[in-house]
Amino acid sequence: MNPTRVGDYADHAKSTLAGDVLGYLDGGSGAEWTLRANTRAYERIRLRPRVLVDVESCDTTVDLLGSTLAAPLGVAPMAYHRLVHEEGELATVEAAGAAGALFVASIFASTDLAEMAAAASGPLWMQLYWLRDRAALLELVGRAERAGYSALVLTVDAPKVARRHRDLRSGFTLPPHVRAVNLTRELMAESHLAEAGVSAIERHSRERFDPTITWADLAWLRDRTRLPLVLKGILTAEDAVLAAEHGVDAVVVSNHGGRQLDGVAAAVDVLAEVVDAVAGRLPVLVDGGVRTGSDVLKAVALGAATVLVGRPVLWGLAHSGAAGAEHVLTLLREELVEAMALCGRPSIARVDRSLLG
Repeated sequence: MNPTRVGDYADHAKSTLAGDVLGYLDGGSGAEWTLRANTRAYERIRLRPRVLVDVESCDTTVDLLGSTLAAPLGVAPMAYHRLVHEEGELATVEAAGAAGALFVASIFASTDLAEMAAAASGPLWMQLYWLRDRAALLELVGRAERAGYSALVLTVDAPKVARRHRDLRSGFTLPPHVRAVNLTRELMAESHLAEAGVSAIERHSRERFDPTITWADLAWLRDRTRLPLVLKGILTAEDAVLAAEHGVDAVVVSNHGGRQLDGVAAAVDVLAEVVDAVAGRLPVLVDGGVRTGSDVLKAVALGAATVLVGRPVLWGLAHSGAAGAEHVLTLLREELVEAMALCGRPSIARVDRSLLG
């Protein structure tokens, strides 16, 4: 196969990955309405190109929380990369660095925090779920600080993992050789217990995630780390305003890739609402449904500081390791440059809502 678009990597993954792994990777919650809406929303947005503009060179660089990215692109936090390739996160963090992209490591990464940091050549953020065991949570935060991670990303739309019917049908359970190595075996035990008709991932979240946290708890975390705090899972203006009022450093507009509450809006459909609500007080990122460079351009036009890419990176990883994951990110950047040129926008600074129909 000679992949020329992200969709080629998706096709390859669908034809080669084991059924339960593919279901876990590509599936969503409920009837998967939101999963489908994420990609379809970008298809509805129309571009308004300007002509007779000097676009011989298009500048895609952006600054984000003290780091410079080659393009407004990052790898979204996703668990267990070793499910699709033996090198796991070592390959994807290498790919992100080579592409000049941000890498957000999952709390459930299947590679050691320090090993990922040693392999990185670009900015690293650390994603967290709020565990009932706060001592374990703080221990992980401290290790991330010492390893050189530059921000924490707290996922706030998952007091528990939602029902994902593909996982229930397959009884999805982590294989013995894939585990969240940055947490103790005791903390992760439920994710390795197989039971017909039960998702081990969902069961684990019920036991280990803390569903009682509120906005007031953010101060407890802020008092215990020097790292900037990013909230992932914001979908309303009201919560965006609260994030700004509570001193959060950035937010990610996200519906968890259609894997949590089914029936919510596509992330890009509420992006402008959140951007307007924070009114420049903090950067707004977005994830979910991005498949082309023109999708990235549309998100930036709506106010996104950076776009996080999830499943496509794992499709590339499954195809050819670091090379495949890097090629996915490179394709998106090349398509972004092409779309900017054809729209008459030679720099990210000149991309705004006037670009959209």
